[in-house]
Amino acid sequence: MASHPSPGPSPASPARPGGPLTVGFDLDMTLIDSRPGIHAAYRALAAETGVWIDADLAVTRLGPPLEQELAHWFPDRQIQAMGDRYRELYPTYAIGPTLAMPGAREAVTAVQELGGRAIVVTAKHEPNAKLHLAHLGIEPDAVIGWLWAEAKGEALREHGARVYVGDHTGDVRGARTARALSVAVPTGPCTADELREAGADVVLDDLMTFPAWLRDYAAGRAA
Repeated sequence: MASHPSPGPSPASPARPGGPLTVGFDLDMTLIDSRPGIHAAYRALAAETGVWIDADLAVTRLGPPLEQELAHWFPDRQIQAMGDRYRELYPTYAIGPTLAMPGAREAVTAVQELGGRAIVVTAKHEPNAKLHLAHLGIEPDAVIGWLWAEAKGEALREHGARVYVGDHTGDVRGARTARALSVAVPTGPCTADELREAGADVVLDDLMTFPAWLRDYAAGRAA
């Protein structure tokens, strides 16, 4: 199992094992590979509006809110309307092509098998996040959308999450804001080194190694 604790102190000590276990997960490129679906949704929006969108480029920088990406292609005055339309198109074009990341179902199940709660905290439009999870048969205990980076810490604190798993430096910031242990996987746009430099407490190669790490963590044998 590849588990690589990160050097350097965190601004606040992450919670340690003890008491009910709640683990948060990011969605895009952590639990799901949404690149094919998002690519299709951007192409549909481009075809409808006549505005060129480089969908190949857009799917390399998933993580931040949709509006940040749309700002590359539309003037400010149109971003809200284009975001609303993209989200309307999304279920038709993006749900079917999206795949579960390797180990995603097993990671969520591992938390629940330990008697814990697995929650998803994502920047994605919450109804579309729930559609993805239902389509793929991934069954977390709660889904909270519309939150990015430090704002994710609000939901993590509210649900008492002691661990947050994500693929982006914004996910690391969210975990640190909540004083949760940041477990990172370099399966999205950020490299392992970038995740460590952002302050991730643990970097795993992917979610396939997460269940074994979690069992060690719950038993007090891991970071």
